[in-house]
Amino acid sequence: LFPVQPLMPLTVLQAAHCQMVKDLSACLLGQNLRVDCRYENKTDNPLTYEFSITKDNRKHVIHSTISVSENIYRGRANVTMHRNLVCLHLQSFTTSDEGIYMCELKATNDYTGNQSKNITVIKDKLEKCAGFSLLIQNTSWLLLLLLSLPLLQAVDFVSL
Repeated sequence: LFPVQPLMPLTVLQAAHCQMVKDLSACLLGQNLRVDCRYENKTDNPLTYEFSITKDNRKHVIHSTISVSENIYRGRANVTMHRNLVCLHLQSFTTSDEGIYMCELKATNDYTGNQSKNITVIKDKLEKCAGFSLLIQNTSWLLLLLLSLPLLQAVDFVSL
């Protein structure tokens, strides 16, 4: 009889998505467009992004760390990044900026490819951005709390 060899576990290398685009929304803030790209991040690797628009069956890069942005958007577009949120801000939004907007994300060393979502943006159908979410977006919670303390104390004093 032959000696029985223990079975060696088979190691399977599995590439996991490091991030996943969860939601894409757009709203108007005055004359400016804001596109919010929310994602779930499963890694600490740096994140690259690309915001583009497809109109007349042609893709136009608005703002990107992956490729070169088109000249017509360079002076009007900027991006802010917060925890699990990448926001495109496009100034002086007009009907000529309508189209299908795409948010594409990729984590460094994620070999599974980019994650993306699309949203159709039509000026007359956009809602106004909520002022409170803009405040949260640009202000840390601690700073917001510290700034509101004197106001809360004054309200408390008045109610006595």
